[in-house]
Amino acid sequence: MTVAVETGLWQLDATASIVGIRHRTMWGLVTVKGRFGALSGTGEVRPDGSAVGTLTFDVASLDTGNAKRDTHLRSADFFDADHHPEITFAARSAELRDGDQVHVVGQLTVRGISRPLSLTARLTDGGATGLTLDTEFSVDREQFGLGWNQLGMIRGLTTVTAALRFVRAAN
Repeated sequence: MTVAVETGLWQLDATASIVGIRHRTMWGLVTVKGRFGALSGTGEVRPDGSAVGTLTFDVASLDTGNAKRDTHLRSADFFDADHHPEITFAARSAELRDGDQVHVVGQLTVRGISRPLSLTARLTDGGATGLTLDTEFSVDREQFGLGWNQLGMIRGLTTVTAALRFVRAAN
């Protein structure tokens, strides 16, 4: 299936979008899941079909269902929200390939540390008024200064899942 996307400016519909994380802790016995409650973003589909854009997640909006853990995640041990209140992903290029697969190359910034990130997203529900991108990828939290690991409880990669709904931006 090939999905056509109209050129122009697009705005993230935060109410219809979800960005979550999951990570195995307690020596791999427990999976902690969380969701960012405050998201924003914009994108532009260029005439050649490629796209660029930026997504921003409010670190303080991360909710894992445990207030004590959420407070710890906002501390300097992890995200250091007082000094780095946002996580950003800047998509430098996004190209539709193989029908509904979107190859995205960009830069992820967490705790003020930026690293290149390439991922594949699936374009669904693309049309004149809206489109949705679904993706799942893994990151090494230690590459972003999130190395706190009491008693070696936290190992492995963090998985990020996203369902991002974009609508045409008002002109």
